[in-house]
Amino acid sequence: MKIKPLADRVVIKMLEAAETTKGGIVLAQAAKEKPQVAQIIEVGPGGVVDGKEVKMEVSVGQKVLISKYSGTEVKIDGEEYTILRQSDILAVVEE
Repeated sequence: MKIKPLADRVVIKMLEAAETTKGGIVLAQAAKEKPQVAQIIEVGPGGVVDGKEVKMEVSVGQKVLISKYSGTEVKIDGEEYTILRQSDILAVVEE
């Protein structure tokens, strides 16, 4: 099954959180912070949203930094995705 977002929405897949601290301490599952870096899977077409023209500035495959608790989490074919508005993306991560 494929997800095609509408308007200014983006489908992302969260990247795994670190399992150890920089000092080498192994974190328990409950102690891990929710990851904020994700990879874009699909991008909506943009268009008019709330009376304003929205141009999509992100593309499939980019890594992005998002707000901690933004978006709606969905599970499709055993995979977990998050659907959020482009405005919930804080930055593009460049490596």
